[in-house]
Amino acid sequence: MLEGKGMIKETDMPEKMQIQAMACASEALDLHDVFDCCSIASHIKKEFDKRYGSGWQCVVGSNFGCFFTHSLGTFIYFGLGTLNFLIFKAASS
Repeated sequence: MLEGKGMIKETDMPEKMQIQAMACASEALDLHDVFDCCSIASHIKKEFDKRYGSGWQCVVGSNFGCFFTHSLGTFIYFGLGTLNFLIFKAASS
C-alpha cells in the first residue's frame, strides 16, 4: 500500500473525496501491474462512477499533457509512487 505517500499537485475536490481518490489509486496499484496504466485508470474510473455517479474520467501515467473542462469540485491531480493521476468528472453541456 502506498497510502500516505501521495502528493496532491492541484485539486478543487472536497477533502473527503481527495482522500477517496488517493485510496482508490493505491488500491488500483495493489491490484494491477504498475506498467498497466489502462487497467489502473479503468479501476479508478469505475469506482468513482459507482460512488459518485457516472461521467468520471481518469488518466494515469508518468508523463502526459491535457486540457479539459470539468464539473466544479471534481478535479484532482496527484502523484503516487512513480505515477501521476488525473481524475475529474466531465462537465455537462
